[in-house]
Amino acid sequence: MQASCLVLDFFLIKKILKLIGIGIVSFVLGILLIGAVGSSLSLDRDFNHTRSTEQLPLYSNTYSTGEATGLVKIEANGFEFRARIANNRNNSLEQETVIFLHGFPTTSAMWEPIISPIASAGYRVVAFDQRGYSPGARPLDSSAYQVPELVSDVIAVADAVGADRFHLIGHDWGSAVGWATVMEYPERILSWTGISIAHPAAFSAALASDPDQQSRSSYFLLFTMPWVPETLLTFNNLAALTSIFADMRPSQKEEYRAVFSEPGALTATLNWYRQMGASLDSGSESDPYIEVPTLFVWGNNDPSAGRAAVEGQEKYMNGPYVKLELAGGHWLITSHSNAILKSLLEHLDSN
Repeated sequence: MQASCLVLDFFLIKKILKLIGIGIVSFVLGILLIGAVGSSLSLDRDFNHTRSTEQLPLYSNTYSTGEATGLVKIEANGFEFRARIANNRNNSLEQETVIFLHGFPTTSAMWEPIISPIASAGYRVVAFDQRGYSPGARPLDSSAYQVPELVSDVIAVADAVGADRFHLIGHDWGSAVGWATVMEYPERILSWTGISIAHPAAFSAALASDPDQQSRSSYFLLFTMPWVPETLLTFNNLAALTSIFADMRPSQKEEYRAVFSEPGALTATLNWYRQMGASLDSGSESDPYIEVPTLFVWGNNDPSAGRAAVEGQEKYMNGPYVKLELAGGHWLITSHSNAILKSLLEHLDSN
């Protein structure tokens, strides 16, 4: 009788555990379903941003429509890049060009606070929405978002606007691409300004051995997962993504929402993170030492970029090097545009 009760108890416990397991799985699937539906309903399936981009004029080396400043499309590297230009003088030979590279999750709109002052100082400005961000430059293959491909876009855009040599400025992922461009094509770069993200060799070393940087970069794990970050960032009308833009200009927020609400856009831009390992491997043979005059700007309260990489990069600076440390976070162009502009104009003018 006791053995029979034990057998019944075993099967009862097994049944209860099975029901609990089914309940947990059902709950998880329900949450995932809610997330997927909430994400899907937040997307702009009319592709309004793409349609408006298609209406922009094409830039050419003989750009002479009378519009020296504004939004254009630049044909380069087999794509069409949406871009902001300012103070274009039909490629006057004596006019120096400044090319801007934005990061994630922004567009060339992030440079709005400093585009006009730099153009007013006499420079031609070209700030383009990079691969994945431009509707006309959004390949489906994730391997197309490795850093060498992104570097090739920078050079192709420079060629398309007739800039044999140019000043380069990058923030966040744009800084990572900028460092790689400087190492690969130093002969093309008049000066280099990196903002927030340090030299890739120094950043990789910090990521491998510095607990502080490892903690700051822990979000990489989320961003490299398939489809999960897209669901989280677009759920509830892009609530999580929108919170990142809280302190930015209304026009910037509007543009970012328009870009990332389009199906496929967020996946394309997150592919930069998903290809990070391959990108690091592809750049391992590049000469890490920098001869190009360099300005580096860093906010010492940046939640994603710690001090170890910033200090570690100094050993790679063989050319003129200036570091500007600010009491700020990650979005320094928003919070410290005046301080950055002062140092930046000095840097551009002296090189």
